[in-house]
Order: sequence, then structure tokens, then C-alpha cells
Amino acid sequence: MKVKVTAKVKAVTPNSQTLIDFLKAYRDWTQYIVNEIWNLNYIPSMKELHHRFYRVLREQGFRAHHCHKIERRTREIVKAIRVKMKNEEKVSKPILKRLTARLDSQDYKLNLEDKTLRIAVLNDECVELKLIWYKRLDKYFNGEWRLKEILVSCRDNMIWVYFVFEKEIVVKPPRAVMGVDINFSNITYTIVDLRGRLVSMGVILFTGLTRALIHKKIAEKLQRKYPKSWRFNKKLLEVIRKHYRRAKNILVDSSHYASRKIVEIAKEYDAIIVLEDLNKLRSRVNGDRRFNWKMSLWVYHRIQMYIHYKAVLEGLKVIYANPKGTPKTSPIGGKLEFINYRWVKLPNGIVTSRDVVASWNLALRECVPQVVSRGMKASDQMQPQEGMKGKPVQVPVVSKIPKI
Repeated sequence: MKVKVTAKVKAVTPNSQTLIDFLKAYRDWTQYIVNEIWNLNYIPSMKELHHRFYRVLREQGFRAHHCHKIERRTREIVKAIRVKMKNEEKVSKPILKRLTARLDSQDYKLNLEDKTLRIAVLNDECVELKLIWYKRLDKYFNGEWRLKEILVSCRDNMIWVYFVFEKEIVVKPPRAVMGVDINFSNITYTIVDLRGRLVSMGVILFTGLTRALIHKKIAEKLQRKYPKSWRFNKKLLEVIRKHYRRAKNILVDSSHYASRKIVEIAKEYDAIIVLEDLNKLRSRVNGDRRFNWKMSLWVYHRIQMYIHYKAVLEGLKVIYANPKGTPKTSPIGGKLEFINYRWVKLPNGIVTSRDVVASWNLALRECVPQVVSRGMKASDQMQPQEGMKGKPVQVPVVSKIPKI
């Protein structure tokens, strides 16, 4: 299986205007082709796009590979919009604003010794970029990864280069299944073997949302205190933006930390990772004001995305399952006894949280169907399995019910 990763690097050049002119032309002519084919009742093939627009693009000074990338990008945009239209989503004709260009390996030359990048622009001119390098990039040039296309972008008068690397990954045969339940304050996981027997479970605290909400609260408080002047006061505006940036950075760092922990545990057991299919979750929930405030910063999709790509790089399989009913179904057969909203009692008398039950059921949904359908005895579920490397079974037992 081939996987791709993207590395982002900042760059500087004395010929910035030449580069910006190229990026504007790249964007404008992509928009032109989108406008020309927007009213078609079908998605044109690459051959048709090449036949209609290749000569026009060449007359504007684009190289042959530039033309190919523009045509492919146009088709991707229109195809994505058509998919949304089939799903009955409200869409309109896309308007491209970002200055970004994709370049094939034939249109750039990377010098690793000098850390410079030479790219071809309009009319066979070249622009040399000086890359602001960091050591983390060196691991992608050790021979395992293959450099493919690059993306050159200009945002807020800063130039960024995105390197796309490709690598062949061998998927490991699974020995277990890990169900992952993502919540506001923690990420709960449960691991079962391929026969559905419990192996291990645990909780990874996620404090990023609480810390990020503090900064968001400060920013919103300043906006309410100065409702008319905060937009025009440069110092105040910078303070507000600083708190929002801090909240974003906290969420990104916390998501990386939690996803890395999940993948490390899954790697230890060679487990398939089962995540919840949470598409359109924000449109389905209808909570109180505090819940919606938390929901505005909850980065469950970001956490899932980080888990997914980190797991793929380790050769682990990731599956998305329907989470409907997972917190309300007993994973060992019988019926759950609900103590309150958060705590439940299993048929064998063990008190645990609904998060554990949800992650347990997610893991069981990807095991052998016969085992899942008939259930397991409680005595079998609570025994550690021989031959499984790693930590022994950890079942959280609560002697006293916490106050909620």
C-alpha cells in the first residue's frame, strides 16, 4: 500500500513578484477552465480537457506539465462539487482565491546541499527559493521516501513550499482490535483479540479542549467589553488574535499527543483501530449553550485524522464504524444498569463508564460475527489472554459511585 505525507517549509526569494505573477496566472486560468465546464452535465475526461485547453494555456506561457496540472486540478474541483450535489448539499460555483500551484518533478530542482529550490514559471523563466530548513525533514531523504510533486503557495506575503513524499507500506496482519471512543476530556480505548475476548483497556486524558476554551473565553470577553472598537483598535485586535492562535496551537499539540499514544498502544498489540463514524455530528447534536460552546472547539475530526495517518505509517489498519447504540449495549451480554448519565453497571456487577462500554462495543463490531452475536461469558471476558504481548487486562472497578 502506498501512502503520502506532506512536509511544509517556509521559503524566501528576491524574485517574489515573478513568482506571485505565476501563481496568480495559475489560479486565474484554473478558474477560467472551471467556468467553461461548470454548466456541463458530466465531468469531462482529462483527454477532453487537454484537447480543449492545452493550446490556450501554452499561449499564456505555461509549460506542458503546468498545463497538465491545471487541467487535473480543474477536474478534481468540479468532481468534488458534483459529489456534494449528489448528496443534496447546497453548493455554488467555486471561486478560487488562494495563490497555490502544483508542480511536477520536471518543473523543479531541489538542491539539498544549499537548501535551495529552483522552479520553472511562465515563459521558461526560473525562480530560485531559499528554504528555511529544519532537521525533521532529513528523515524523508534517507531513501525510504520518494519525493513526488510539490505545492508552492503565497499567503500573507509569505511563501510556503509543500513537499509530497510517497512510501510503500506493508500492512501488518492484525492480532487484536482496538475500539476508540473520543470525548471532550478523554480518549477511551478497549482492546479485544480476534475472538472478541477482552485484552486491555485504558483512558488517555485530553486536556487540550479545557485549556483552549479558557483562551477563547478571554477573547470573547474582550469582544463583548469593546463591541464597537475592538475591530479598529490594533493593539486590542492583536491581543484577541493572540488568544485565538494560542487556543488553536493547544488543540493541535494535544491532538498530536493523544493520537500518538493511541497508535503506540495499537502498535504494541498489532491491533486494527476502530474509530467512530462521526460525519455531520455538529448538525445532528442539539445541546445546551455550554455544550454547544464546547462543541465549537471540539476537534474530533482532527484527532481521528491524526490517528489515521499515524496508524497507516505504522502499517496498521483503520476502520470507521457506526457508533449508534454503542454506549447503551452490554458488551458481555445481558442488560446494562444505568446508574446515572455517565456510570453503568455490567451484568457481572462491575461499575464502569459509558465511554468504556462504547469503545468495547466498537471493538467487538469488527471481530468474528458469530462471537459478537452470541456474546461472551463474563468469566471469559475478564481473563487475560495468553500469547498477547503487552500490558495485562486492566478493568476499571469503582467501589463508590462518584458524584456527578
